[in-house]
Amino acid sequence: QVQLVESGGGLVQAGGSLRLSCAGSGRTFSSYALGWFRQAPGKEREFVAAISWSGGSTYYADSVKGRFTISRDNAKNAVYLQINSLQPEDTAVYYCVAKLGLGYFSQDYYYTGYDYWGQGTQVSVSS
Repeated sequence: QVQLVESGGGLVQAGGSLRLSCAGSGRTFSSYALGWFRQAPGKEREFVAAISWSGGSTYYADSVKGRFTISRDNAKNAVYLQINSLQPEDTAVYYCVAKLGLGYFSQDYYYTGYDYWGQGTQVSVSS
């Protein structure tokens, strides 16, 4: 069982940056694949980024490649999302997610099927 709590959201101007953090509970946090999803007003929830249990592999949605960076610190039970060059279309609630992932999987494994979700943190970007 994993509990996830996000922080770091806020209101920023276009072109600005934010760093989202997610604190996880559980002694086996390092066994989990972690990721971020987002949901904009009136839109479906979408995959943003994911990272393997070791941090050695990362995956991104095409819409955020080059601007977003996911990282993790297993010693701190934490995962982060650095967001640069924010655009109004990045406005959304961002969710931290986790699922068991101790092993090596194909890229598709990381895009869906997460069992644990945080409450979300709001990111709003003004133009």
